[in-house]
Amino acid sequence: MTALPPTERRNPATTEIDLLPTLDLLRAVNAADAGVPAAVARALPVLAEAVDAAVTALLGGGRVHYVGAGSSGRYAVLDAAELAPTYGLEPGRFTAHLAGGPQALARAVEGAEDSETDGRRALAGLRPGDVVLGLAASGRTPYVAGALAAAREAGATAVLVSCNPQAPLADLADLHVCTDTGPEVVTGSTRMKAGSAQKLVLHGFSTAVMVRLGRTWSNLMTEVAATNAKLVGRKLTILVQATGADDETCRAALRAADGELKPALVGLLSGATPEAARAALAAADGVVRAALDRLAR
Repeated sequence: MTALPPTERRNPATTEIDLLPTLDLLRAVNAADAGVPAAVARALPVLAEAVDAAVTALLGGGRVHYVGAGSSGRYAVLDAAELAPTYGLEPGRFTAHLAGGPQALARAVEGAEDSETDGRRALAGLRPGDVVLGLAASGRTPYVAGALAAAREAGATAVLVSCNPQAPLADLADLHVCTDTGPEVVTGSTRMKAGSAQKLVLHGFSTAVMVRLGRTWSNLMTEVAATNAKLVGRKLTILVQATGADDETCRAALRAADGELKPALVGLLSGATPEAARAALAAADGVVRAALDRLAR
């Protein structure tokens, strides 16, 4: 019998989980989950390399592609979808490809993950310098294999995110971000520990990329898209938090900047007019800290 990947093995700590009282059952799940952050921490040096590759790609006009099947692909779709409203990222710069297509978000599309050809087809138009993150808990999903092979052939950076130190697909990747979370509480249910690890990897990856691209100032969003009342209010809150000015001063700064957060922020922090703030931002490729440095010279 072929050796099973860690994610498919039985967990000796939970063999009697079906006999446990509810509270003890939940404690068993929680105890297993507690090891996930440490597994992610061990993978951070390789993840940092993936972040730097993605920043280089995006600065050069390239794109980042997430590729996955089942739970892995769904996590990828959710992470990519948040980047436009949170960081003002232009459409198409981060794209998630889910085996089985959009309908697989809400309902399993049986067999979709088994097609290497579909994984290749999903990345039609891939360009040299792009970055492809293939997510596969077991490290052997054919759909992801096709995508990683396509990345290699196109001259893109291929990154595998798996929970298997011996992942077969690692040979197709330039980087292997491995979060070895071990056997699941319920055998083979990789939406559990493996899924939590993948979500942490994706959150860390995309957040670090956005920060490195200058899409924040300090730990505050600077590209937030005010598409609803909550986000309109967030612009004001960000200005107050960043500058220490009162609400009315920040409202006035936003009005003077035609509702644009970054010119208002740069103006309040530097004392520059909205016009001078916009000019400094344009010269600094929209990065607030770099614009402030220019104005301080």
